[in-house]
Amino acid sequence: MAHNHDHDHHNDHDHSHSHGHAGHSHAPASFGRAFAIGASLNAAFVVAELIFGYSANSLALVSDAVHNLSDVIALLLAWGGAWLAGKRPTDTHTYGYRRASILAALFNAGLLLIAVGGIAVEAINRFREPAEVASWTVVWVAAFGILINGGTALLFMRGRDSDLNVRGAYLHMAADAGVSFGVVVAALLIMATGWQWLDPAISLAIAVVVLVSGWELARDSVNLALDAVPRGIDLKVVRDYLATIEGVTEVHDLHIWAMSTSETALTAHLVRPGGHDDAFLHEVCAELSHRFSIHHATLQVEISSETCRLAPAELV
Repeated sequence: MAHNHDHDHHNDHDHSHSHGHAGHSHAPASFGRAFAIGASLNAAFVVAELIFGYSANSLALVSDAVHNLSDVIALLLAWGGAWLAGKRPTDTHTYGYRRASILAALFNAGLLLIAVGGIAVEAINRFREPAEVASWTVVWVAAFGILINGGTALLFMRGRDSDLNVRGAYLHMAADAGVSFGVVVAALLIMATGWQWLDPAISLAIAVVVLVSGWELARDSVNLALDAVPRGIDLKVVRDYLATIEGVTEVHDLHIWAMSTSETALTAHLVRPGGHDDAFLHEVCAELSHRFSIHHATLQVEISSETCRLAPAELV
């Protein structure tokens, strides 16, 4: 660095890929089987929905098939991103390929939002030109969808709080199960009332569900891509913790960002006039891991901030 005073770029064992990663950095890799099963089941279901949707003349089924197709692609992208995130660092990619999982989440969000437009356009056209729907076919296919989507959601339930891609997969599948239930209800109502407009109406409801889930995923993935502080971590709370450590008189140049959809990194300068030792650094990194799930912390300890060019708050 440009300044010469005492510093230590510290790589504690807590972020050397041996601590806590079953539920964090390697969480996506452990879901490889879930991604494979979910993608296979949903791909088969998409084919079935398209065949029976066209034969039954049901826009709701075809719309749900388009939605499910975007979910299959999303699962495959998330799976690929998770696989890349597990690759070892290289001389040109010193963090490895962890951010591939963020790019996968961002691309998934884009797919969902594109799917919304297609479904909405078709639904509006169907309102203008209503068509007869073979409702029992719709009921049985959609009921099967509840089982497939609900079962796939359960595969991702335990990892939904530790990884954005896993959470995205869980939300997609859970929402799909709810959408399929709505399709069943709409088909039964059409048979009972003869109201054919319910078919495009449920299609628009599907579009709203997709829009909500896609917008949330887009917001989170864009934030991570722009190195925003990950959701669930309060920068002020982390700063307050570092500032109250015994012997620390100042904290500056604090940055917290996502290395991947499941790993969080931190860098900070700590002013500690009394100096430091390895035990001090290990303890701080262990606390950051325990309190905030920040497993990759790099700390620079300084005797004084007077000569540190990064001490002013406006400098990055």
